[in-house]
Amino acid sequence: MKQLVTATMIITLVLAMCSRPVLGHALNDGSKPTFGDTSKRLIVMADQSVNRVAIADVDAGSIVWEWTPTASNVRKEDAKWFTNISDAKPVYDNKYVLTTASAGGVALIRIADKKTVFYAYGGNGNIHSAEALPDGNIVIAASTGGYLMLLKTDTTSYPFNGYTKKYNQPDAHNVVWDKKRQILWSASGNKLYQYEYNFNRAAPDLVLKDSMELPASGCHDLFPVSGSDALWLSTSSKVWMINLQNKMVNLLSTLPRIKSVSSGSGANYPAVMVQSIDSGKQWYNDKVIDFSGHTVFQLAGLKMYKARWFVPNNFSY
Repeated sequence: MKQLVTATMIITLVLAMCSRPVLGHALNDGSKPTFGDTSKRLIVMADQSVNRVAIADVDAGSIVWEWTPTASNVRKEDAKWFTNISDAKPVYDNKYVLTTASAGGVALIRIADKKTVFYAYGGNGNIHSAEALPDGNIVIAASTGGYLMLLKTDTTSYPFNGYTKKYNQPDAHNVVWDKKRQILWSASGNKLYQYEYNFNRAAPDLVLKDSMELPASGCHDLFPVSGSDALWLSTSSKVWMINLQNKMVNLLSTLPRIKSVSSGSGANYPAVMVQSIDSGKQWYNDKVIDFSGHTVFQLAGLKMYKARWFVPNNFSY
C-alpha cells in the first residue's frame, strides 16, 4: 500500500533537516576510526615543540600521526593562533581530535585526512581546553582571560566568525561534558562548577546551576576517569579523583605541576600524567609517567603539555 505524501509531511521533513546541525552532517561519514587496531597503545598529545597535535605508538616509541596548522587548510595568516598547543582530546568515536592553543586557536580535526573541519579564534585569554557538546557546538576555557566561551559551530565557514557567548569564570582551565547528567563540569580556583546547557544549537547558552568547594586550589586538568562515574583533577601540587555519585574528593598523588591526567581500561592502560619540568618557562615534558613516577612513554625532543590515552570517552560522548 502506497503512502500518501502530503504537503504537511514535506514541510515537516524539510524543517527537521534544516534543524540538524551543520557539524553533524560533516561528522556522520560512516567511516571507521583511523586507528582501529586495539592491540596498539596510542596516546594523543599537545606537543609544543613544533606546535602540533600528535599521536604516538607507546610501545614502538614513535609518532604515527600529526597535525600542524601550517600543513592543513588553516589560513596562513591564522596559523599563529595555534602557538603553544594546550590540549588535544579524541572525540566522536575517536575519528576526530579537538584541540586548543594558548594563543587563542580552537580546532576540530578529522584524523583520517587531517582536515580541519572547524577552527576559530577564542580570544587572547590563554585558551587551555575545549569540549564538544552533544549538538556539535563547542565550549572553550580561557585561564588568564577568566572565561568560558560558547561557539556555535559551522563547518562551512573558515575561519568561524559567528555566534559566541562568554561566561565569567576566573582561572578557567578545563571543561568536561557529562553525558549521564547532561551537564558541563568546569573546575577553577578551588571550586567545581556545574552548568546546564539549553540545547539550542542556533542560540546556545549555559546556566550556572551549582558549585562545590574543593580541598585545594590551582585547578588545572579535569578529565573523565575511564569506566567510572568520576573525574580526574590536577591542582597545583596534587592529583585527585572526584566521585560524582557521592561528591567525595580523594587524594591520589602528591606530585606537583601535573598538566594532564588520563586513564584507560585494564592493566595495559594505567593512569598517566604529564608533569611539567618546572614551574617557570619549562611547563612541558618529553615523557609521560604513571602514578608511581615510572616512565610510560618518552621521546627526546617532545615538549608535551598534555597527553591522553587514545581510547573512547564514554563518559562524555
